[in-house]
Amino acid sequence: MLLEDYRNERLRKLEEIREMGIEPYPARSYRNTKIIDVINHFDEKKGQEVVVAGRIVAIRSFGKLAFIKIRDYSGEVQIFMKASDEKHDGLFGTKEVRLLDTGDFIEAKGIVDKSQTGEISVFTDYVRLLTKSLRPLPEKFTNKEERYRRRYVDMNVNPEVRERLVRRSKFWQATRDFMNKHGFIEVNIPILEHTTGGADATPFVTHMNALDEDFYLRISHELPLKRLLGGGFEKVYDIGARFRNEGVDDEHLPEHIAFESYAAYEDYEDGMKLYEEMIKYVAKETWGTLKFNVGGFEIDLDCEWPRVKYADLLMEKFGVDVFNPDREQLVKILKDNKVETNFDVSEARLIDNVWKLIRKTSAGPYWLIEEPLSLSPLAKKSAENPLVTERFHPIIAGTEMGNGFSELNDPLDQLERFEEQQAARDAGDEEAQMLDRDFVEMLEYGMPPACGWGNSERNFWLLEGVPGREAVPFPTMKRDEQR
Repeated sequence: MLLEDYRNERLRKLEEIREMGIEPYPARSYRNTKIIDVINHFDEKKGQEVVVAGRIVAIRSFGKLAFIKIRDYSGEVQIFMKASDEKHDGLFGTKEVRLLDTGDFIEAKGIVDKSQTGEISVFTDYVRLLTKSLRPLPEKFTNKEERYRRRYVDMNVNPEVRERLVRRSKFWQATRDFMNKHGFIEVNIPILEHTTGGADATPFVTHMNALDEDFYLRISHELPLKRLLGGGFEKVYDIGARFRNEGVDDEHLPEHIAFESYAAYEDYEDGMKLYEEMIKYVAKETWGTLKFNVGGFEIDLDCEWPRVKYADLLMEKFGVDVFNPDREQLVKILKDNKVETNFDVSEARLIDNVWKLIRKTSAGPYWLIEEPLSLSPLAKKSAENPLVTERFHPIIAGTEMGNGFSELNDPLDQLERFEEQQAARDAGDEEAQMLDRDFVEMLEYGMPPACGWGNSERNFWLLEGVPGREAVPFPTMKRDEQR
């Protein structure tokens, strides 16, 4: 049968149910017991009357007997129905089971016991319809495009998708728990900004009718959180959505959840200690292990992570002097390695692309430190080498699992770097940062020395071992004009 035929048959049943005077979509359920409690506490529940509810996943009818398997969020249980001569308005007995289908939501009030085959069941004569399903769930659902568009179907047919989203929730809860235990305060900051910054990314633009002005959707949490340090907070963080108008691939989604935190009177040395501990804590709480196999890399987080200098790594791998870059050399390296990019960008951007070639082959974990000043417009210069910054990245399984640095709090230095970034932006680099005069003004009032850190849910995708679109509930898709 075609889907439309199934739907028409269910519509016919729906009409018959309504003709019987039964409301197929009641507002209330009387459920008082979750299925997992029936299964896990059978000895306690045996012989007791319970009300369970869930979606029908299987039906077998044999005249005076019917067996219905239902599923709620916690598990599955069998409903054992027997024919009865008693009449119960609004309920379905064995005669009316023909009007039920897989996918319907029902409620069953009955006695907990085991069937002759030993299966834990709820014994009842009647069930109550909670929701009539008009479309049958497929037995298999494997097409990625369809799965991403109809996640509600995907989660029913492929329950591991729902289980992954539970782990995603644990990931962020563990992050909050860790930060709260270490004295940080969560402060939610605006998503709409007049001037956006804190990262190299192309922003989305929207319009606010009330003010008749355009706004950017934030690409980072950084600048507002640092304004809080200027306002007297000492340890702050925020977890929420950010938006980057860039491509979609296994490691990037234009909309995703990210976390950033800032601690006054600390530097990048303090940060590396804290956030190494945090990553290990979150991994343990989410997956119960510190050992992972990711993209062919065998990763063990349970060690003291070494520190590797950015300039040393590029010199060792490609002979690149990041302090005196040779544009022709950089372009040749990228072309030889079949990197598709705009070769007219700055040397700093070309160096970053060369670094990404190294990163992709790095198992880690290790801390990448001392990134050049030209690549870090918001980080403090190293006191030992003014050409580099006190910036740190954890490198794990070919990716950067975060970004942190001793924060720049010299307003004149910050203004100069902003002006360099704005010049690059005016020259056509859409990912260069904007000149934020209000932020510079805040620095002129004074912001204490601080360490900042940020990571996105890409950390979750990486350790979960799936691409980004597999790890979010409703990935953004191109509109399906045929629907």
